[in-house]
Amino acid sequence: MILVLLVMLGILLLALLVVLYVAYPHRGQDVPTAPWLGDVMRRSVDRLPTLDRRP
Repeated sequence: MILVLLVMLGILLLALLVVLYVAYPHRGQDVPTAPWLGDVMRRSVDRLPTLDRRP
């Protein structure tokens, strides 16, 4: 039971981070109460590999 709760908490935290990233740093704005969090998210997204768009 504890394992299920921990996994659900992790899923909710990941979903919150995705929503937070889409709402602020992806649009070029700082997170209002934690600008350092936006910087960390931008740096981590820049490190991820991306696929090139084909014409």
